[in-house]
Amino acid sequence: MEAANCSLRVKRPLLDPRFEGYKLSLEPLPCYQLELDAAVAEVKLRDDQYTLEHMHAFGMYNYLHCDAWYQDSVYYIDNLGRIMNLTVMLDTALGKPREVFRLPTDVTAYDNRLCASIHFTSPTWVTLSDGTGRLYVIGTGDRGNSPEKWELMFNEELGNPFIIIHSVSLLDAEEHSIAVLLLRIEKEELDMKGSGFYVSLEWVTVSKKKEDNTKYEITKHHVLRGKSVPHYAAIEPSGNGLMIVSYKSFTVVSVDPNSEESMDEDKSEKIKVEPLYYWQQTDDDLTVTVRLPENCAKEDIQIQFLPENITIMLKNVQVLEGRLYSSIDHESSTWTIKENDGLEISLIKKSEGLMWPELVVGDKQGELIRDPAQCAAIAERLMHLTSDELNPNPEKEKPPCNAQELEECDLFFEESSSLCRFDGNTLKTTHVVNLGSNQYLFSVIVDPKEMPCFCLRHDVDALLWQPHCSKHDDMWEHIATFNALGYVQASKRDKKFFACAPNYSYAALCECLRRVFIYRQPTPMSTVLYNRKEGRHVGQVAKQQVASLETNDPILGFQATNERLFVLTTKNLFLIKVNTEN
Repeated sequence: MEAANCSLRVKRPLLDPRFEGYKLSLEPLPCYQLELDAAVAEVKLRDDQYTLEHMHAFGMYNYLHCDAWYQDSVYYIDNLGRIMNLTVMLDTALGKPREVFRLPTDVTAYDNRLCASIHFTSPTWVTLSDGTGRLYVIGTGDRGNSPEKWELMFNEELGNPFIIIHSVSLLDAEEHSIAVLLLRIEKEELDMKGSGFYVSLEWVTVSKKKEDNTKYEITKHHVLRGKSVPHYAAIEPSGNGLMIVSYKSFTVVSVDPNSEESMDEDKSEKIKVEPLYYWQQTDDDLTVTVRLPENCAKEDIQIQFLPENITIMLKNVQVLEGRLYSSIDHESSTWTIKENDGLEISLIKKSEGLMWPELVVGDKQGELIRDPAQCAAIAERLMHLTSDELNPNPEKEKPPCNAQELEECDLFFEESSSLCRFDGNTLKTTHVVNLGSNQYLFSVIVDPKEMPCFCLRHDVDALLWQPHCSKHDDMWEHIATFNALGYVQASKRDKKFFACAPNYSYAALCECLRRVFIYRQPTPMSTVLYNRKEGRHVGQVAKQQVASLETNDPILGFQATNERLFVLTTKNLFLIKVNTEN
């Protein structure tokens, strides 16, 4: 089956066309600072990690990790190999970050290591990479009860260094397994034109051994390859699929041996097949050309024309049958045999001037041949939109687009990104959404039992989308809108991290150094303002606040909860109180 082309359905009631912008608020934000016992284990890029993909994956890595299963609990890894945790109960009585686990090996001895990464799989499981190519699966017990004991359940070398993107805990007929998504950037010796590197996404499933219930082993290992670091990649909670948002598509390199049959099917699908027919069109008619089989006589050809259907039979074999894209004059349509063993069919359009995007609805066996004269006519009709000169005559009736009127935040990347869902067993693409110019902004875990949400720019707004893997017809739900935030964030040229509260009450971004910007959702005011321009009362105002951290160290980590912002630098952890508990 081919992948279904889908689209994201915007919920109009969640949009505010009358949004007037953010008002700068000078209300002070309570800020608390904790000095760390040991510096954060930052790993700087090496000289051979020079590509944009290395910068996206490792140079902009978020060293602060939020445990979505427990409110206001954050973790980081220091340069002593310790996983440190801070759980906030009361801002005015902050304790020191405490050690919950220590890496078994001294990673500083490895020259080509990456940053250590951690993901909170479930309330009682954690996956960990030390940055040297080793994967750890840890049973933590209930992390809400302190002090918990972290116990190492799986520890295996998996080759070159990687970081963990996502993980889920699966329980099927009392058989426990953990699916982990790993990311590597590998050197590609044969790539002479590109950067010389490719991105490898690996889906590893670690399951409990049947003969020994206390030990785990790798039972599945899928590999996908692409040329860009994915903005978003997550495994479905059921383990039945994988979703990826990226600029360049990912292809399957290898699938677990259990799925060899499906891979053979994939390979057969990829063999290029010559089109069954070619077709052309003008404003008035369509011409379809079909190659005839050997020794095909006139008597072997049966063609039935109906106003909205066509059926073609050659030697009692049905070659084409289906509903036409639009109506035809079936009585005037004809067919003839050409000298080069070709069958030429002429169809007369009922609706003159209507250009058909396809001949038979849903049929992919044919190929449209575009008439050069027709292409030239279309180009001439669009000529007023382009010019060799920049706005040569702005007074004429149809002036061209003036690039000087565009602001920097109106410009998008040349390549459009896509959202793809892959089947968990065969790794075939089942759903594709072309995101076009809907720029990816950030991801957030709203409900840890569901997949992470992702935020996209739609026009000037930022829209939050929640994937629902169980709803195959409507897989992505629009759950919240941050008004004008897509436009506002584009002007922040030094932004490093972007986040929002799980309850959507605010969004926040930070720069590489010191400054944090907070954008609150519109809230009712105690006094009503009057908009003279539009002649109406304004009862709600969206506030913008700016916090400046007292440090010159670069920001290495950034996480948002419903009440607080956590900001990590090399030697300090800052807490900004954003909301008070309702």
